[in-house]
Amino acid sequence: MTEALRLPLRRREGRLSPRAANELIAALTARFGDRVATSEAVRRQHGHTLTWLENAPPDAVVFAEAREDVIDSVRICAAHDAPIVPFGVGSSLEGHVNALHGGVSLDCSRMNRVLDVHADDLDCVVEPGVTRKALNEHLRDSGLFFPIDPGADASLGGMAATRASGTNAVRYGTMKDNVLSLGVVTADGNFVRTASRAKKSSAGYDLTRLFVGSEGTLGVIVEVTLRLAGIPEAIGGGHCSFPTVRAACDATIETIQSGLPIARIELLDELQVKACNAYSKLGLPESPTLFVEFHGTNDSVAEQASRFGAIAADHGGGAFVWATKPEDRSKLWQARHDVFWAVSGLRPGARAFATDVCVPISRLADCVEETQRDIAEHGLVAPIVGHVGDGNFHVSPLIDMNDPDEIERAERFSGRLARRAIAMDGTCTGEHGVGQKKIAYVEIEHSKATLDLMRYVKAAFDPRNMFNPGKIFRE
Repeated sequence: MTEALRLPLRRREGRLSPRAANELIAALTARFGDRVATSEAVRRQHGHTLTWLENAPPDAVVFAEAREDVIDSVRICAAHDAPIVPFGVGSSLEGHVNALHGGVSLDCSRMNRVLDVHADDLDCVVEPGVTRKALNEHLRDSGLFFPIDPGADASLGGMAATRASGTNAVRYGTMKDNVLSLGVVTADGNFVRTASRAKKSSAGYDLTRLFVGSEGTLGVIVEVTLRLAGIPEAIGGGHCSFPTVRAACDATIETIQSGLPIARIELLDELQVKACNAYSKLGLPESPTLFVEFHGTNDSVAEQASRFGAIAADHGGGAFVWATKPEDRSKLWQARHDVFWAVSGLRPGARAFATDVCVPISRLADCVEETQRDIAEHGLVAPIVGHVGDGNFHVSPLIDMNDPDEIERAERFSGRLARRAIAMDGTCTGEHGVGQKKIAYVEIEHSKATLDLMRYVKAAFDPRNMFNPGKIFRE
């Protein structure tokens, strides 16, 4: 990058001094009163998510209830040169909300209103603290639903910030495909809207896509306009077991390449099936298994299931087992969403070191198979589960956090997995995001010129490095 394109990005050193923190807290309390929390318990809750990383609590937590609260919080933090870290429900997996330099955790969970539903246009406008389940409950009688469904009941603001995905991505896309517009508070305390509700636009830079996936490093999301989908006339689903993960992956690849409009196709390896059987009482054969779902009319769902069954049989799959009742289908997918909790039962007392990668679907079988060999060779307990319809899978080594050697082995495994995916023209993270944990792998995936351009964007939006410093790339 030429010198003309460089902007300085401030490097933050350490946390706020005790005096600076006290002055910040006094200013926040004067504005927000008892909506400012400084107790150790609340601060530690907001300095840690579902990850093994060390807790990094903020100096204070502000519970925002409206856009104006966010604007004032940003302006107060700017006046006191304090970092500000947006917080949804704390379900991220890569240390996104850890307050590495102290400052303020801006909790947006009380900003939980559905502002508008435009049923004729198939879109809605929500505040960032609305969760995916709450939105679908609100939409229940409208004939519409929001399809993106990560494992956790995440906030929609957090899902936009991390460019989240879910089991429906193969049919309905990810957050980048389903966010039409964002309302954002910028570093100068102003509110901007990134786009209109139009389904497409060629008017200027696509600022929406820039903020989707920015992990709170460019501004604070206070409003999300989302694309909705019609609830299908018919939904069918079930599961099918395979002799090997390669056979299951090859069946997935052929299913996608055949043009079959499958709505969900999820891989669980034999260890993950064992965990789900114990946790969710499924009673499945302990072998690699695909959970699948089809959306459409009654006739089209039956045809899709028949075609999938034939493809599965060609790859050594067993009989396709229909989940004919809605409650059976719900139990199956609830088990899939609960895999993070289920794996803990495989090794009581251990913690799941969750990570994810994504590769082009043609390399999926190779990547999963090589990963299984890596797990076996290094003596790890690490189930695999994935949204394999788009080449994305997760691995969760179970680690004794009191054993430094195990922690180091898990970290080395995570590095090998990321490098393996990148070498296959994939990515070190398909949906978890970068946060703290994957900064080193982003430096492998992207060139120095690309990372310099990212830093330039960060510096242009946030030259004082106030928003969530220490995430995505090194300061």
